Amino acid sequence: MSSTRTPVGPTLEEIRAWPAAVNVNDYALACGISRAHAYESLRDTNCPVRTLKVGGRIKVLTASIVSLLDPDAREKA
Repeated sequence: MSSTRTPVGPTLEEIRAWPAAVNVNDYALACGISRAHAYESLRDTNCPVRTLKVGGRIKVLTASIVSLLDPDAREKA
């Protein structure tokens, strides 16, 4: 029996097509973490993604998610 896993979240190409900023749920989905862990990571001063506060909501910059998930994107930036 094969033990390969099928990815549950979006592919990197799908993430690149997202709007410039996304909600925390999308950030969590892209990183394969829970929503609670995503919010916890955003409170951390060493958080690897950039955020915007829009009203009472937190938006995560898609470019920073791509940079986090794609080492080649970090080198190009």
